[in-house]
Amino acid sequence: MANRDIPDPRKTWLVCNAASGSNDDASVAELKEALEQAGFHVERTIRFPDEDAPAPEALDEAGVTLLVTFGGDGTTHSVVARAEGWSGPVLVLPGGTMNLLAKRMHGDVPVADIVGRLGGADLRTRRPTVIRSRHGIGLTGVLAGPGTVWNEVREAMRAVNILEFVATTREAISQSANGPRVFCAQADCGREDGYAAITVNPRDDGLEANGFYAESLADYAGQGIALLNRNFRDGPHDPLGKHERLKLVCPEGEPMGLLIDGEPFDGGTEEEFYLATCEVDLVTTLDAS
Repeated sequence: MANRDIPDPRKTWLVCNAASGSNDDASVAELKEALEQAGFHVERTIRFPDEDAPAPEALDEAGVTLLVTFGGDGTTHSVVARAEGWSGPVLVLPGGTMNLLAKRMHGDVPVADIVGRLGGADLRTRRPTVIRSRHGIGLTGVLAGPGTVWNEVREAMRAVNILEFVATTREAISQSANGPRVFCAQADCGREDGYAAITVNPRDDGLEANGFYAESLADYAGQGIALLNRNFRDGPHDPLGKHERLKLVCPEGEPMGLLIDGEPFDGGTEEEFYLATCEVDLVTTLDAS
């Protein structure tokens, strides 16, 4: 996936989400000033999700030459998915908690450093590998299984709702322990009794799968914290290999829990994922520092 030069863009739309981790009014103002100083005129600021992410037709009609997304992975998912088919570039900036796609495009560096790399040179783009399924695109990863209930704990933490946090934590431990397991359908792909959660992440050479299990109450709590932080390697797990295609199943006949880029989707009893290429040009600055 080679980079290619594109014309130096100036007319910019910015999508931001105030609910993301580091995305308050002050940080948005600082970002807009930094973009202006780098030569990118922010003509419009879109407050997602109160305002919809822009479609290709709207971007073309307005003559936009750079679309910037400043939020977490869920916001980035919505913006990039809506922009599919647009010929212009999208700049993904870290404005949430994990910022996995931004790290992939720029490294683990602050927003100011990324924007500072943009000035005085043509933007370079790439189309990274992504996950495809019946639900659409997955830019950073999929989490399937009863362990997805920990997402509700995360939301309670965001809302600083102590009573809801306690209730959802108890429910998460119970669901992780007793909910229907999810299995990898490929041959020799993990434990016969399945997993409380399976993660699928796009890599350049395939979809990397890992199965997360737990055998005691302490393990479930520890695994839950790892899932909350989306630092899955902290939880007890089995590597399930890399695949071009991957089918996950829930033999008990119940729909599996499903998160894509950290956002909930309605899972079925079977879900299939395959490696694909992003259909949007994403700005990368990894070689510009």
